[in-house]
Amino acid sequence: MNWKNLLLMILLAALWGPSFVFIKVGVETIPPLTLVFGRVALAAVLLYVVLRWQHGRLPDSRTIWKHIAVVALIHNAIPFFLFAWGEQYVDSALASILNGTIPLFTILLAHFFTQDDHLTPAKVIGVLVGFAGMLVLVYPAFQDGVVATAWGVLALVLASFLYGVAIVYGRNHLRGLPSLVAPTGQMMMASLYLLPLVLLERPWTLPAPSMPSILSMLALAVLGTALAFIVYYKLLERAGASYLSMVAYMIPVFGIFFGVILLDEQLTGEMILGGALILFGVMIVNGLFNAVFARRVPQQVGAGD
Repeated sequence: MNWKNLLLMILLAALWGPSFVFIKVGVETIPPLTLVFGRVALAAVLLYVVLRWQHGRLPDSRTIWKHIAVVALIHNAIPFFLFAWGEQYVDSALASILNGTIPLFTILLAHFFTQDDHLTPAKVIGVLVGFAGMLVLVYPAFQDGVVATAWGVLALVLASFLYGVAIVYGRNHLRGLPSLVAPTGQMMMASLYLLPLVLLERPWTLPAPSMPSILSMLALAVLGTALAFIVYYKLLERAGASYLSMVAYMIPVFGIFFGVILLDEQLTGEMILGGALILFGVMIVNGLFNAVFARRVPQQVGAGD
């Protein structure tokens, strides 16, 4: 095992996992649109500085910028806002678990919109198991009759679905770009999308945000976005996409841990069961059990010989 790659993957999960806590604290006194704009605008500046420090440059092609603009809308501007809005009504721990459905949406969409990533019987089983877990999480919100909570859950599910759409779209249209070029362009375009909406939100007319909310917004931009993307592409270069996909198993663990420890959130039986089913489904989809079985078969045959 390459321990450096493992440490990078743990670091990436540790950067993304607490983001749900930062969002929860941020929206307490900062409107969702303003929070997201601050996140992407500051991240855009930081990523551009790093890109130029690495002697990189933004693309000149209008076609590439059109694709970046699409991904910025459906991977950053809208989902970031949906998570910020949804976490006004949903615990950060639950948000981190629902975020774990992204690989399930991705593999389902990839079957229809890519040429080299189709569903297999094992992947179908994994997707069904994962979505069963999502239903376990969503069902109580509608049973309790709390409309705000139900809408918050639906916003998080929609955001996860859009992440899946964006991943498949980016795989088809942005593959091959140098590291940090796409995320830097995405943060810039997302900032442009959100700026006029923030002006309509008029945050300057509201009471001054609390220091925890301001620090949470800064942490989202610096740690959960800019630094996370840098680690993401570093790990992608070293280990590849298949290895990187395993970070999906770790993010909810960090999200739940920080939500329970820092915000005193309650870990319910539905969250444990739903999260376990989602994790199990993602593991099936990624072929983890096939890989384990493949390692054991030769050993058994060899022992028999």
